[in-house]
Amino acid sequence: MANVKGSALTSRILWVELQQGAKGMERLLHQASPDLRYSIESGLSKAKWYPFEQFVELNLTLDRLFGKGDLDLIRTLGRYGADANLTTIYRLFFKVGTVHWILGRAVRLWSAHYDSGYMEVVTKGTKSVSLRVRGFSTPHQAHCLSVAGWAERSIELSGGKRPTMVETLCRTRGDDICQFDSAWE
Repeated sequence: MANVKGSALTSRILWVELQQGAKGMERLLHQASPDLRYSIESGLSKAKWYPFEQFVELNLTLDRLFGKGDLDLIRTLGRYGADANLTTIYRLFFKVGTVHWILGRAVRLWSAHYDSGYMEVVTKGTKSVSLRVRGFSTPHQAHCLSVAGWAERSIELSGGKRPTMVETLCRTRGDDICQFDSAWE
């Protein structure tokens, strides 16, 4: 089973606190499994590893409680994660790096956030790429949507305008890899 760094969970908890307040946190804790509730109530650590199942559960629960239940909020949470985690310590990189350079760093940072699989970036043109996730042990649609949202926002943060991000291949649909094709202005 895969694990995920706490930063992926803490950004979602921050979203709940800022967007839904104390009542939203109360609703989340009431709906969370005992394991997820314990992790949240114990104080999530950005640097600690957590079971990937908790990441999936948190995303699905937030989408059910505060979204429309159609998984659309998960992509928004991925975008929020990019803002919460990348605009702090990595802020300078976004000011000086190109979109391709930033996405190249994402490849190197994958293992800092997941202990399974890896990401590749295939340049398609000056303003287009394919991101490929290979070998992730427990693929889930919530993860794919989160990665798509994160990558889309990362493109915007590094200067790309109006990015499109389409998942053209997905292991949850029987493909060998998950692939996200993106273009921007």
